[in-house]
Amino acid sequence: MPWAGPTPSVSSAIRSAANPVLTAPISLPAISRSPAGPLADSLACVPVSATLAINDALAARQQTGQPVLPLGFGEAGIPVHPLLAAELAAAAGRGGYGPVAGSAELRAAAAGYWARRGLPTNPDSIVAGPGSKALLFALLLAIGSDVAVPQPSWVSYAAQARLTGLRPHFVPAPAGHGGICDPAALARTVQRSRAAGRQLRAVVVTLPDNPTGTLAAPEAVRHLCEVAARYDLVIISDEIYRDLVHDETTPFLSPAQVAPDRTVVTTALSKSLALGGWRLGVARLPAGPLGTALRDRLLGVGSEIWSAPAAPIQHAAAVAFTEPAPIRDRIARSRALHATVARAVAAVCADAGLSVPAPQASFYVYPDFEPWRGWLRSRGMSTGPELARHLISQYGLGALPGSAFGEPEGVLRLRLATAMIYGDSDAQREAALTAANPLDLPPIAAALGRLAEVLADLGP
Repeated sequence: MPWAGPTPSVSSAIRSAANPVLTAPISLPAISRSPAGPLADSLACVPVSATLAINDALAARQQTGQPVLPLGFGEAGIPVHPLLAAELAAAAGRGGYGPVAGSAELRAAAAGYWARRGLPTNPDSIVAGPGSKALLFALLLAIGSDVAVPQPSWVSYAAQARLTGLRPHFVPAPAGHGGICDPAALARTVQRSRAAGRQLRAVVVTLPDNPTGTLAAPEAVRHLCEVAARYDLVIISDEIYRDLVHDETTPFLSPAQVAPDRTVVTTALSKSLALGGWRLGVARLPAGPLGTALRDRLLGVGSEIWSAPAAPIQHAAAVAFTEPAPIRDRIARSRALHATVARAVAAVCADAGLSVPAPQASFYVYPDFEPWRGWLRSRGMSTGPELARHLISQYGLGALPGSAFGEPEGVLRLRLATAMIYGDSDAQREAALTAANPLDLPPIAAALGRLAEVLADLGP
């Protein structure tokens, strides 16, 4: 999709991914927390993560024998690959702590993973942690400034900033380019916040995006990198869904290719290989002074919070990051399955009269119920949260409102996570991975049929 957002002037330094942004030396600010109140005030306003809360609500409903349609939780929905299970079992005797940054074996494997994606990486620039979620929190602590986040964006970015005593600044994403801040709006936000005495020195991007399931185009990423260079922002690029872009020919540009001296990249195994319960993530730090300073701070945070990632899981993760043929095949199959089912869910929504972006990656669909606003208001639903509560209470359909992702409550968008309808058992989920047409399988066909019934009953 061509770049459709406001276009700031483009520096001659940003001509292609091969010509990265040139900037002055980058330094980290002294860490200063919000003067608005004690950290206890920040803690008081952070509830249980919406993605986990919806999972608990559906589980409680199931336990009472009520049917559910689980479209709320971002679980990848496929079984653990036997190769990785065997590697984990073989390493079960590794009981030592190990280095805070992660084992040499894991860091070398992660460096190779990124090198194969056009990002040559020194293993010393990698820090591992118990999931990319923990690493993202530690990075916000390490950077120690306010952070700009796209609107909408994953529920935890803003919540984690608040937990650190810092302030998240929501910046609208440009139309059709979910996961990044609109560059011109980002520049205005930085200017306003600094004029008000706030230190805003970081921006988060998600490539591809959660919740919209879309991927920002390279030109949009370049414009964002230009703004980051102009205002000396650290870019945190969450690329956990990178290997789940549905069409492998779709251009993917990491900010680390454009602004290598100011970009941190994070990823994990929880989405591409459905290993969320294993809790293992890695961060790729930039070369140069910024990377050195960030690494020192990140290791300090990690040493006091998690000490070191679990050694047996590091071993299995190293195997995964080396990408042997069975693992590449599993990811390819899961990518195809996610694409097929997400497109089918989007089609059901579109057929019902909703506006929905075409899914490009992961297993998320982000329909907009705005065409039904008048009808929904007549039934007592004027906000996204009201709509989501009605769906779960009346139909057992779990979904998250756009407000969970930073949108205003009046927005009638919902995120539907499509990967939990592949089946209730590992056998059913394996069948979905290998089926010529997974939409014909009973669990998936039943879920799609139920979604169509719910929308037909709900709509005008």
